[in-house]
Amino acid sequence: MNNLTQIIQQYKTDTESVYTTWFVDNDQRLKAFRTIRRGVLQVIDDIKNKTFPNDFKGSSLEFVLSCIAEQKQIFVGVAHPFYWKPKLRIPDIYENQSNKIAFGQFLENCINAKTEEQVVKEIVKLDELKIKGLGPAVASILYFLHPTWFPPFNTAILNGFNFLFKDKKKMGSWTEYLKIRETLIETNSKFKSELSNDLGAIAGLCFEIGTQKMLIGNDEYLSEEERNKFEKNILKRQKEIQEEKLAENLHNEMQYHLLKIGVSLGFDVTPASNDKSKSFDGQSFSFISLNKFPELPTDKDTQNTIKLIDVLWFQKGTNKIIGAFEVEKSTSIYSGILRLSDLYFSISNGEEVFYIIIPDSREKDVIQQLNRPVIKNSKMNIKYILFSELRANCDAICKFGTDHSIMEEIANALALKNQLDSLRPIDKEKEAIIMQKFRLDWNYHSNHLEGNSLTFGETRMLILHGIA
Repeated sequence: MNNLTQIIQQYKTDTESVYTTWFVDNDQRLKAFRTIRRGVLQVIDDIKNKTFPNDFKGSSLEFVLSCIAEQKQIFVGVAHPFYWKPKLRIPDIYENQSNKIAFGQFLENCINAKTEEQVVKEIVKLDELKIKGLGPAVASILYFLHPTWFPPFNTAILNGFNFLFKDKKKMGSWTEYLKIRETLIETNSKFKSELSNDLGAIAGLCFEIGTQKMLIGNDEYLSEEERNKFEKNILKRQKEIQEEKLAENLHNEMQYHLLKIGVSLGFDVTPASNDKSKSFDGQSFSFISLNKFPELPTDKDTQNTIKLIDVLWFQKGTNKIIGAFEVEKSTSIYSGILRLSDLYFSISNGEEVFYIIIPDSREKDVIQQLNRPVIKNSKMNIKYILFSELRANCDAICKFGTDHSIMEEIANALALKNQLDSLRPIDKEKEAIIMQKFRLDWNYHSNHLEGNSLTFGETRMLILHGIA
């Protein structure tokens, strides 16, 4: 294709394309790889231990697909092929035990593969089993395991591929997917200097074309209907990008508050390793953060995961972690918990504090996640703080806080509020008793502070019966 270089440049220079909004310098995309890998390992373990459920909902596979779906620029709807459709018995990996085991073995062999040929052989073996509903939608999982070997796959990518390469490939066939893969790899190798070793870049190009967010060449031959569709897609994309920018700014704000509080309490602080260049309200993170991340007593992979935790507090001049904070604006709360658990199970001495920082609207979600048996039954004590609470109390904490326990007080206040809310609604009789008790306690203690010598019993008799 003589004009492919021009098409790629158009794709890369578009500030609203998936190349610039998803592929290049996207923190959440980078974080997702390890999280999804760990999720796949959990799927394998669940199948081995016969704890994998007979439904998609609530399964470790749902968690994996949820993490992928968070890359919404390109993976919206990625979970749909895996929803259990009981009438159709697809995908047939929930109730059929042998198919379930075959799927688990496929994932295990793929994640442990040392060459792309090994994965291709596993795909062929899986395809030969003819498991209903288990087609190349799985390729999006493979992408996050081996991004330089296998491109992601969905309808939009297929449509874009067919348009770009003047082909007629179809959905639902592993054979077709492997042919598409060969073409994309061959094309990518010719234009690697302009794209990437990571096949997400060229798949993103197909996605842009397939969703008609990018036009190749002149649009003068578009029908009115096609032109309206194209313009709607452009407006939709612009809205999504604006929302993402607002979300990122909010995420940066919360990170900044945590860094600022940590410094005021006398700790060394650092944001996630890929967030150091960020800033909020004109304040650069790098100016208040450690210049160099302390060496931790753990293996390199685990240390790299810990480095991706949104904010860490270290005891001054040491590698001893005091506080770890994950800010979860729209991404999976459980993925943040996993990064904190990596820290806990690798180097924790039991003195650290762990917090999830969330928007007020996600309070129910975080409570649900923290009540997971695996979290609840562990000794890891993870609390949460709402965005509104962190924002409202930041300056006061910086001024009056003496140690990290001040953060726990905020979290405990939220927990007590939830306990109180769980008791609502209160019937009128109990409400009257509570208000009476509050009235008595309030009067007794306030008057006592002012020097009144009445006992609590005497105060009660005076207020309730007018007897002095």
